Amino acid sequence: LMLLNACLVVMEETNREAVATAVQRVAGMLQRSDQLDKVEQYRRREARKKASVEARLKAAIQSQLDGVRTGLSQLHNALGDVKDIQNSLADVSKDWRQSINTIENLKDVKDAVVQHSQLASAVENLKNIFSVPEIVADTQVLIEQAELLEAHRKLMDLECSRDDLMYEQYRMDSKNTHDMNLIRNYFGQVQGLSDDLAKQLWMVLQRAMGTVRRDPTMLVSVVRIIEREEKIDRRMLDRKKQTGFIPPGRPKSWKEKMFEVLEGTVTTRIEGSQSVTREADKMWMVRLLEITRKYVLDDLIVVKNLMVQCFPPHYNTLDRFLKLYHNAVSMRVQELAAEDLEANEIVSLLTWVLNTYKSVEMMGHPELLTEYDINLMGPLLPQEVVEALLSKYVQTFTSNITGWLRKALETDKKDWFKETEPEADQDGYYQTTLPAIVFQMFEQNLQVAAQIDETFKEKVLKLCLKQMNSFLIRYREEVIAYKEDHLKDRQLPQCYVQYMIAIINNCHTFKESISSLKRKYLKSMEQTQNDAAIEKTLNDVAKDGCQFLLDEVFLDLEQHLNELLTRKWLTGSHAVDTICVTVEDYFNDFAKIKKPFNTMTSEAHRRVVVEYIKAVMQKRISFKNADERREGAERMIKEAEQFKFLFRKLTAGEETDRLCDAIAAIAEVFKLTDPSLLYLEVSTLVSKYPDIREEHIVALLAVRGDASRDMRQMIIETLNQNKPSSAGFIQPIFKDITVPTVTMTSMSSSMAATANKLLK
Repeated sequence: LMLLNACLVVMEETNREAVATAVQRVAGMLQRSDQLDKVEQYRRREARKKASVEARLKAAIQSQLDGVRTGLSQLHNALGDVKDIQNSLADVSKDWRQSINTIENLKDVKDAVVQHSQLASAVENLKNIFSVPEIVADTQVLIEQAELLEAHRKLMDLECSRDDLMYEQYRMDSKNTHDMNLIRNYFGQVQGLSDDLAKQLWMVLQRAMGTVRRDPTMLVSVVRIIEREEKIDRRMLDRKKQTGFIPPGRPKSWKEKMFEVLEGTVTTRIEGSQSVTREADKMWMVRLLEITRKYVLDDLIVVKNLMVQCFPPHYNTLDRFLKLYHNAVSMRVQELAAEDLEANEIVSLLTWVLNTYKSVEMMGHPELLTEYDINLMGPLLPQEVVEALLSKYVQTFTSNITGWLRKALETDKKDWFKETEPEADQDGYYQTTLPAIVFQMFEQNLQVAAQIDETFKEKVLKLCLKQMNSFLIRYREEVIAYKEDHLKDRQLPQCYVQYMIAIINNCHTFKESISSLKRKYLKSMEQTQNDAAIEKTLNDVAKDGCQFLLDEVFLDLEQHLNELLTRKWLTGSHAVDTICVTVEDYFNDFAKIKKPFNTMTSEAHRRVVVEYIKAVMQKRISFKNADERREGAERMIKEAEQFKFLFRKLTAGEETDRLCDAIAAIAEVFKLTDPSLLYLEVSTLVSKYPDIREEHIVALLAVRGDASRDMRQMIIETLNQNKPSSAGFIQPIFKDITVPTVTMTSMSSSMAATANKLLK
């Protein structure tokens, strides 16, 4: 009942919330009187929504019910399985209780079996037990005569007899130490024989390089003996896990000892290769490394061709010896690196360690290369040791390259003031020799670094790029100073424009050269920490150069731009003709700028149009009558077409109309003869160029000369109320065009007077 009451309460609250929500929705849909006609439409739409919701609700409830039904069925089946398992466990428990008595009845049989086993072992070893002294003597003679296989066979018989007797004694009475010691003492000489045999084995292994050439069967016998002992060790260890008994002297671990002996032999051979010292021979390091190279290569070829056949395949003999020699050489070169080496000795050591060691002259020899992957071997010297040795060269290189770059820049600066044009490449683009000189220096040092180590080569390249970044910052400063010197006397240097073009092209050459170096000397083209800074600086230099050239153009155009929209211009002026001819002449030279940086045409186009519109906004002229407005507008339209033609020609037919259309659109405002339609014409202008501001419109109306204060006020207020948004406008034109302050002051006074008049 409580649950039912709670459900009823929840349903009532839900109904109230639903009614409130419905009221809000109906109120939202019927806010205006014209929406009452759509009541039936709204009702049908809500009915459809309600039917859709009810259908989804029914489907969801049905899905939940199906899931509950499936779950109950699975629980029922699980209950039946649990009962079956419970019954099976009860049967197993019953059978186990019945078998306990049977196990207890077999205890006597078990004791009899143990006793029989002990007696059988004693009978089996009875012959060996009585002949132990004789077998010991024979085995000792065989060891001295180097009959190792036969000696080991007899040793195994003795050890087998001893171990079996001790094991049976351990099984019968593990705490009876007296009998156990009696057996151990009787076979006491067996351990001595084992030690003597081991000494012979180690002696053969120490001379393995000579033995395998002279008598490989001896080495094979040693390996066979060690393999037998390894099998016995494994068998004894397995029995220890089961019974807890281990014979004396086990495990022998002769295989492990064999590898230790071989490792010591290799180390001794490498350490004994030094025959001269620094005092006796200045080239001692070169001689030492060459002797080591020869010894290692000869020994490994012997291992591959002869010794591999003497060891089982699972020993991976060649790989193991490669590691032994690699470790021994590594220890030796680390000892050499720890000495106070001179500069040439460091070069010799690093070249040998990082280059010669893995070359075809040593570890990369064709006879060895087919058997293993040399790249899987670790470095001979730890990286920190290599870095310490290389740091001296890095310091020297850094100091040298800074001086080289400074000298190269000074030489290039002298060329900028020459009276002859710079050289051009095969495509006719101006350039100087600076990029070639800089990257020739980089290339030479990188080739040396590449001979030492890949990592060091990349480090040197990154250092070059770091120095390149600092150099380019100085380069930009010198370019700016070059421009400032030119502005002091624009007649000097005579080839300023041509060398500025060459400087811009150098930026492209620098980029290409950097990419070429990275492709050649870096494993991957991933970005380095200096790439972004270099890219930005080069772009800044090129951008500055292009801007300086445009400034040069517009300094020549300044006088002619000042003639625009003046009385002289209205009565007949060739200012635009001169502007077009001057721009085209300059851009014939600018054609020798490489394309990645040659964006000057669009910038010049925009700047010409902006300067033209600025001339309009400066109110240099105020038309006195309709004829002047018509004549001025037609002249503006004609000059806009001249600009279109010029920049289409310079951009090889690309779209250039939009910027020039702004001049024509302003001309249409001036050309209009009916002042009553002036608002529509201005509105059209504002819709095309949403970035136009109020002061621009006031200036245009002032130049037109026939707009009354009331008309200006009405046009501005109406446009402010319906001004289109400039968001997303691709190419603003009026944004950076300012109107002189005098115009703004007079406009404010005019607007104040109009406001007072309206208030009255």
